[in-house]
Amino acid sequence: MAKTTAMRLVELMIMKEDISRVIEFLGKKGNFQFQTNLTTGTTASSKEKSLFESLQKVRAYLNIPDLTEYIEEPALPEPKDFDAAESLIASVSSLRTRETEKSEELKRVTSTYKEALAFANLKASYSELEHLSFLTLRIGKIDPAVFEELKFSVGERAIIIPLGDDKSRIMAATSKKGRFALDGELKKYGFVAMEVPKDFKGVPDDVLASLKTQVEETEKITAACNEERHNFAETHKAALYHLLTVFSVGMQVRLVEDSLESTQLVYRVTGWIPAEESRKVLEELDKISNGKIAIREYTPNEVPSVIAGYEKVPVSLKHGKFIGSFERIIFSYGSPLYGTIDPTPFVAIFFTILFGIMFGDAGQGLVFLLLGILMETKIAKVGGWNKFAPVFIAIGVSSCIMGLLTGEFFATEVVLEPFSRFVTGLFGEPRNAILPMMPTGSKESIVRMFAFFGFTVGVGFIINSVGLLLNICNQLALGKKGKALFGKTGLSGAIFFWYVVFVAIKFFLFKKPIYIVDWVIIGIALLCSALGEILERVVDNERPILENGLLSAIIGSVVELLETVITYLSNSVSFLRVGAFALSHAVLGTIIARLMEIVPIVTGKIIVGIVGNGIVIVLEGMIVAIQVMRLQYYEFFSKFFNETGREFTPFKFEYNTQI
Repeated sequence: MAKTTAMRLVELMIMKEDISRVIEFLGKKGNFQFQTNLTTGTTASSKEKSLFESLQKVRAYLNIPDLTEYIEEPALPEPKDFDAAESLIASVSSLRTRETEKSEELKRVTSTYKEALAFANLKASYSELEHLSFLTLRIGKIDPAVFEELKFSVGERAIIIPLGDDKSRIMAATSKKGRFALDGELKKYGFVAMEVPKDFKGVPDDVLASLKTQVEETEKITAACNEERHNFAETHKAALYHLLTVFSVGMQVRLVEDSLESTQLVYRVTGWIPAEESRKVLEELDKISNGKIAIREYTPNEVPSVIAGYEKVPVSLKHGKFIGSFERIIFSYGSPLYGTIDPTPFVAIFFTILFGIMFGDAGQGLVFLLLGILMETKIAKVGGWNKFAPVFIAIGVSSCIMGLLTGEFFATEVVLEPFSRFVTGLFGEPRNAILPMMPTGSKESIVRMFAFFGFTVGVGFIINSVGLLLNICNQLALGKKGKALFGKTGLSGAIFFWYVVFVAIKFFLFKKPIYIVDWVIIGIALLCSALGEILERVVDNERPILENGLLSAIIGSVVELLETVITYLSNSVSFLRVGAFALSHAVLGTIIARLMEIVPIVTGKIIVGIVGNGIVIVLEGMIVAIQVMRLQYYEFFSKFFNETGREFTPFKFEYNTQI
């Protein structure tokens, strides 16, 4: 049986000029866990971080999607990257300023035009228009030579519109609150107000035409700015992604440097690395630093903090793609202790079998299988779930197999009847299902149902037994003989469990009597389990034997005795739920089939079938998965997960991450 990956503690003394390249190398390899926790430090305002944040603002302004992961090999920024980043940021800043100015000008011109347009057909005198609370109009003469200078001087505060081709007559428009500033500017440039006839009504057509022209021209300029931004994004997208990548890496490297022990010349780095990879990594580090690096390597039993129990050796598990896809089930519960047996292969097998038993439908299982294949081939991308594609494939196959046995295909039995009758015909009278799940009321079906529940309890017995064996082997590997031999999850508890099952089978199936020797063996095993804590201290030479006194030991032993009996009973009975869920799945399938029969229209039958199977696949699939997880956690893991370890979390570059 495979154990957790062997680890080594490495100590590196690195020259200051080499530290960035060393951290870059370790981040790329992704197999080195720093011994001390990395923190963001106080130098969070590094140049790399500042540029990365500015580039993110550039990306957002250009409406370019952010990266979720690196699309090129992570690397430190080079000097040219700093220049390129600053140049890109400056170009975008200039573009943004122009676009903002034109956008504001368009708002102002459009607003003025709409206000004037609203009164174009108003039959009111100009003197009355002057009293509008939101618009101020000035019509008069000016030297054409200063027209452009006046227009520039008033800026965005007012609009200057020529009323003639020679620009000698103008109309100035502004808001009511800006009239004093406008009058001041007009006076400075020699503006002479024209006497507007009292009978003048509305807004002159040439004024409206000029305003409209100005709006159209400003819209064109604004659209051109938007187009320029779009083109700029398209032409600089690749360069921006490159800069985001290198400055993301640079930012993380600086943050690591800030967390390390150092002098003015040397950095000290300590961390854990898998033993099988250490030699090659250390050789490459020596090359990177041109031999200017001091390296020391220690086994876990040579590390003082590990020996004293202050530090746990990180645990790494090495698997193929299928077994590896079940790793998160282990680590979501806790990390195994270093040097113990890797439980992941057992979890993969048990999870697959239990799910298939409880979710037996060949058609619905085929959906999981196809979904897993689509996820594996990346045709279907469902975020971080693609790494679980082998899990979907496994449960799809197991569900299909169970469906072939029960004769269910998308909640109907008609499709698989020929297959079932052919197989059963080879061994006797043909039946519509190899393993009918729905009880019909006959004695045979009742017996078959109870036999199936007995089978699920038998599966539970195997899972519980494997958990006990793992615990015994793990405790021996850790040098804890007392825990391996005694206690409810030690050898004594296992013997009690196994022998009770043996006696029950002998009595109920083979009608054999229970002898005194059977009671003696059960009693001794149970007593050793109840006195487990005391016997452990005796075997491991720990003193005092009765740590908290005789009375406390007696009470503790009684409680342990009761807990041992109740635990093994509940652990066994708990697997009845596997049969119950298998039966409920068959009932749901029958309900869907009956509803399809009731609906008279073919289209309605199809809709009922699709909706019904969809609900079962989604909802019951989730419920079954939760139940399988529960059985793994409480019945299997509880046997050997007495103490959790520390998961191996190597340092590696992750986009937009700050350690």
